[in-house]
Amino acid sequence: MNDANHAKTQETLRAASQRFDFVLVPGRFNSGVRHWQSIWEQELPIWKRVTQSNWNDPDTHRLRGSLRRLLAPCTRPALLVGHSLGALASVCLAAELPAKVAGVMLVAPAEPARFHAEDDVPTAALGVPSVLVASHTDPFMSFERAEYWARVWGSEVVDLGEAGHINVDSGFGQWNYGLEVLCRLVQCCTLPDTCSLAGPKT
Repeated sequence: MNDANHAKTQETLRAASQRFDFVLVPGRFNSGVRHWQSIWEQELPIWKRVTQSNWNDPDTHRLRGSLRRLLAPCTRPALLVGHSLGALASVCLAAELPAKVAGVMLVAPAEPARFHAEDDVPTAALGVPSVLVASHTDPFMSFERAEYWARVWGSEVVDLGEAGHINVDSGFGQWNYGLEVLCRLVQCCTLPDTCSLAGPKT
């Protein structure tokens, strides 16, 4: 994305923040300063971010409770952007509190069984626009399983190819394409009849 397109994407998201609360839901270890979630938070003053006292213990229940507390006082519907374990917490909250959640962007969700969360995640469509960004070389969930969960949740899949866990170790710092995906999700939440999450897989 060139500078002009990046600026336009940021402006679109700033404008959307008048209608939605944008919420970052990190996974285990809270997405460090070079992670794309942290960079997005630094670059755009639109984000709320889930906080916890202990990010080392991968507990879906605890993370879900932290997200629930963050959303409780919000008066606008939220757009959740969850990574890894944070993606699992996001789908749980979307199913639990549909009136609070406008849409969900799930990036490299972890396989629920790896974190004893298979009984927690919803097993039906979320009922809100959602996109699942997946990789063919993600050590925490195979691409085939990502496609399976996308079908279960009614999410559109964005295939990033061989992109690891879509984190710093995989070379993802500033991830401008992710902001483009988020903009398309905003469009789906604003004008569902014209929704299109399809786009170039770059």
